[in-house]
Amino acid sequence: MSAVMDTPPAAAATPERRRLTLSETLADSRVMAKRQLRKTLRKPMLLVFAFVQPVMFVLMFRYVFGGAIDTGGVDYVDFLMPGIIVQTAIFGALMTGIGLTEDLSRGVVDRFRSLPISRGAVLFGRTAADIVMNVMTLTVMLLVGVAVGFRPSEPAPELLLAFLLVLAFSYVFSWISAFVGLSVKDPETAQSAGFIWVFPLTFVSSAFVPTDTMPAALQWFADINPVTLAADAARALTIGEGDALGPALGTLAWLAGLLIVFVPLAVRAFRRA
Repeated sequence: MSAVMDTPPAAAATPERRRLTLSETLADSRVMAKRQLRKTLRKPMLLVFAFVQPVMFVLMFRYVFGGAIDTGGVDYVDFLMPGIIVQTAIFGALMTGIGLTEDLSRGVVDRFRSLPISRGAVLFGRTAADIVMNVMTLTVMLLVGVAVGFRPSEPAPELLLAFLLVLAFSYVFSWISAFVGLSVKDPETAQSAGFIWVFPLTFVSSAFVPTDTMPAALQWFADINPVTLAADAARALTIGEGDALGPALGTLAWLAGLLIVFVPLAVRAFRRA
């Protein structure tokens, strides 16, 4: 009797856990992904605004700034679209952290913790669902790009490789966003904190302008920036501008390193949140 009374309520409500198999973890993650997709699709206005912002970026840079930016012998719209697609991927990754903090503030995560499911399934399911959303967003971006004059010139297999590289980029940055969101634990703060680290990465890069026009210190940062490498690789794979292999390998190296660091950090932050 005294042992029961001494047990904390949270511990008493949490079922006894056992070590889950990989197949069970994957099954739990699939359930979490379906749950997140259903939740998103029930908010049509959220989907609309998710598409409006990147389209506005395309129109502004294409028609407002495009005439003032020199990209050598490449039409600015062809230079712009691979970079802005990478920017759209990283902006879409911010929704992972914001969504997790919303679940935390509403007590949804506490209910998940009371279930005998994998602790990582919530995060793996959420990031997998965001990949599906990014496929939709990037497809819309490609269609908008074609509408404003973007003309990919490379074969279909290389275009597919560019698309897959950008999706991998967005997936890894979803884990960074998850860690940031779970660390601050508040949707408003997660959104503000996300823009603090995303804006320098996207704008101090080759996404919108050639890096050789920047001051030396900024150019050094821009040249090693994973956004620059991803944009350059996507540019080479879509319009044949430059060599694709070096930037693609550099992007994959960045993504592997970031994944190794931020997946454990995000899982640990989730357990402590």
